[in-house]
Formats: sequence, structure tokens, C-alpha cells
Amino acid sequence: MPSPSQPLDHHPWPAPVALVSGAIAVLGFAPFSWFPVAILGIALLYETLAGTSPRQGFWRGWLFGVGLLGFGVFWIRISLNEFGNMDAWVAHLLTALFIGLMALYYGLAGWLIARLDTGRSWAGPVLTLPSVYLLTEWLRGWLFTGFPWLNLGYTQIDGPLAGYAPLAGVYGVTLVAALSGGLLWTLIRRTGRERALAGMALAAIWSGGAALQQVEWTRPAGPPLEASVLQANIPQSIKWTPEGALMIARTYLELTRDHLKSDLIVWPETALPDFLHQVREPLIEPLAERARAEGAEIVLGIPVLDAERSRYYNGLLSIGSHEDLYAKRHLVPFGEFMPLKEWLGPLVELFEVPMSDFSPGEAKRPLLRVGDHLVGASICYEDAFPAEIVQAMPEAEYLINVSNDAWFGDSLAPHQHLEIARMRALENGRDLVRATNTGVSAIIDHHGRLVATLPSFIRGGASAEIQPRQGATPFARMHDLAAIALALGMLGLTLAIRRRQPL
Repeated sequence: MPSPSQPLDHHPWPAPVALVSGAIAVLGFAPFSWFPVAILGIALLYETLAGTSPRQGFWRGWLFGVGLLGFGVFWIRISLNEFGNMDAWVAHLLTALFIGLMALYYGLAGWLIARLDTGRSWAGPVLTLPSVYLLTEWLRGWLFTGFPWLNLGYTQIDGPLAGYAPLAGVYGVTLVAALSGGLLWTLIRRTGRERALAGMALAAIWSGGAALQQVEWTRPAGPPLEASVLQANIPQSIKWTPEGALMIARTYLELTRDHLKSDLIVWPETALPDFLHQVREPLIEPLAERARAEGAEIVLGIPVLDAERSRYYNGLLSIGSHEDLYAKRHLVPFGEFMPLKEWLGPLVELFEVPMSDFSPGEAKRPLLRVGDHLVGASICYEDAFPAEIVQAMPEAEYLINVSNDAWFGDSLAPHQHLEIARMRALENGRDLVRATNTGVSAIIDHHGRLVATLPSFIRGGASAEIQPRQGATPFARMHDLAAIALALGMLGLTLAIRRRQPL
């Protein structure tokens, strides 16, 4: 075995393997959910980076990102082409451009790993790889409003490493998953003592995660509730048409009547395509009265117009014993608002998306009063941002997410989004009720497990018992700080080891 002071005789695999490793990693995400394959993808990524120059590392990292995002989020073109009325070639071109730009984060990671890794010690796969991978994914999650989709940690929601989520959130799971990839590489590529230590470390990390899954971080608060999610399966092509409004209202009212014995009934995002003030008297007030008579609480998505300020919001309305309103705070660029309107000029006209000029809600915390309970509320894309959902803790007794994934058709997107919602439930130790327009709607327990689901493109309702809870997970107290601090510490140790090594 080479000593730490000698360069490792290692010839990295060809650059196209980086592209393949990114595509392989996608198989760890829903709907495939082959969580060990994601670890293999990270090990293959390091195999293509070890021993390369920083320039080579950048391009190989970028290729990994293209493989990951090109396979994993190419469904973006569906919303642009089929529902945004763009020509197919424009939609494909813009999607490819977006993927290429997002892949630059992985190019940065590849450059840093190659720059810091001398190939002379265990530090490269065990310290440099996981810390740099985590920090660049975290950067991708908030810079320029953020795009945190396909965060590596989500692949582990059904595996032992999910046990780390209540401690350090999805970024903490990303860190241990990337570390597992580095240890797997060491186990295969190194010999002797390093191989043995890598095997023991892998076993310790995975068995530790399995043990943590048995811990109850939060506790029940009061009696359980019967919750129902409604899914009307309204085609996106008719959702915003004038002739569709009456049919949509009738459908949701019929589904609601079938579930009035539930304590909680949740409709999806913008379930009603009219503004709240337009339907308050003919629909909302009679519905609230019926809910009170039946002892039910109804939460529904609806646009809300503020005429005085000439603004409208993507709202979540609670009616029944109390009325409360939450307005979506984190909007989707180009889908719900047009960034840099003055600079983009005619390009903005390409995006023919209805209701695409929302204003962000101004609430400091995502809390909604539903009957006697405070609930952590999120609308669609918001649940992809763990640092925003956790702001509802510890007051929120359970979580509600409403969404309309019909924008992405029959693709990977609805399954990936459900996986994200499951991670939010696990991180915060709260049950989560998720209603979507076309699926996948679900009721999720505080361990992130699916209790009830409605598959895509099914009209109906699903009911299950949820348990309001109190207390806070370690993640709810520390947010992303633990994962980021640990990654920075590992990166600092990498730099210290590198300084001590002879050139």
C-alpha cells in the first residue's frame, strides 16, 4: 500500500463515466427509490475525479450534474411546452440551458475536489468529497432563490441513513450519504488498513442510522384526528378556463360531502381558480357553515386579491370553526412571478403561464390556524426548502402541503415531490397532510412513512388518522447549522492535512 507521502498510482476512469454516474444517482430518487444506487453513483463520481487536474475535475463534475439533472428534471420542459404554450424546440432548448447552468454547481464541486485532493491520503474520499458535495448542494438550494431539487439526501428516505434526518435535516443525510460513497470507493480501491477502516466506518454509519430510526423525538399532543385529502384530477388544460370553474367547484363540493365525517379536509393548491372575494358569498360561506355543523375543518387553496395594493397571492384558506389565511412566501420564478422583467423584455412574453404575477406573502412564519391547532403550512414548491418549513416549529402540531403537480404531467416530478414532503415530515417529527390536484396526494406520519395515498390521475379522496404532536427534533432547533458546520469542519481538516503533505 502506498504511504501517505507517496502519490497513489491511480488512473481515473474516462470523463463519460461522470455523466453515467449522475444518471445512475437518479435511480436513488422516487419513483425508483433504489437508495444504495445513489451511493454507488457518488463513488463513481469520485472515481472519475481522483487524480485529475482542477480543470478536468470541473468538466467531470459538470458532466455528473448534466447526467443527474438531465435525467432527473427534464420534466421541466412539459410545463413550458404543453402548458406554457411554447414551441417544443424552445421548451427543450430552455430546459437544456437550465440543466447546463445548474450543472455548474457540480462543476464547482468537481473543481474543488480535484484542487484539494492530492491523492496521497484517505482525506480525499472521506473528507473532501462529502464536505464539498454537501456545501455546493446547499449553495444550489438558496442562491438566486434556490433550486434544491434532487438533493442527494432524499434518496435515503427509505434507507437506514434517514435516521439522521431528525438530527441534521436532509443536508445532514446528504453529508453521510456522500461520505458513504467515499468510504465505498475506499473499500474497493484501497488495501490493508485503510480498506478495513472504511468497512468499519460504513458499518457504523449505517447501523447508527438504523438505530436512530427507533428514536421518538416528539410526543403526541391531544387526541388523533381523522384527515382526508381530496384530489379532483382536473386537467391543467381546463383548470384556468372560464367554462371549467363551475365544474371544478361542483367536483370539490361532491368530494367534500363524501368526507364530512373527517375532522380535517384538505383541498389542493388553487383548487378553486377564482379569487376568494368572487366565491366567498356563493361558495365559501355556505361551505364554512356546513363544516361547522359537521364539526369539520376545511383547508383549501385559492388565489386572493388585495385590490387596495393591486396584488394577488397564492393563498391557503382555513374555514370551519375559525377562518385563517396563509399566503405563499416563496414563489416559483417564471411560474408564479417574472424575475428581472425590465431586463428580459420580450423574452417574458414566451411564458404564457396563467396567474404568473403573484406577490409573495409577508408572514414571518408559515403558520395557519386550523380549528384549535396551529399548523405548518406550505404551498407547492415551498416544501422543497427545509429552512423555511422548520420556521413553523415547535408551535405547529402537524404540517399541511398543497400542490398542483399537474404542470409536469405523467413524469418523475410528482413522485420526487412526494419524496420531498416525506423528508419534511421526518425532519420535523410531524405528520403531514398533502393534497394535490392530480397526484400524488398522501397522508404521511412523523417518521416520513406513507399512511394513505391517492395515485396520480385518480379522482377521489383518501383518509387516515393523524396525530398532532409537540416538542422539537434536534433539526428543528439547529436547522441546517449542524450539517453545514460539520461540512466546514471536514473541509478545514482537509486543508490542514493538505498543508502538512509534501508537494
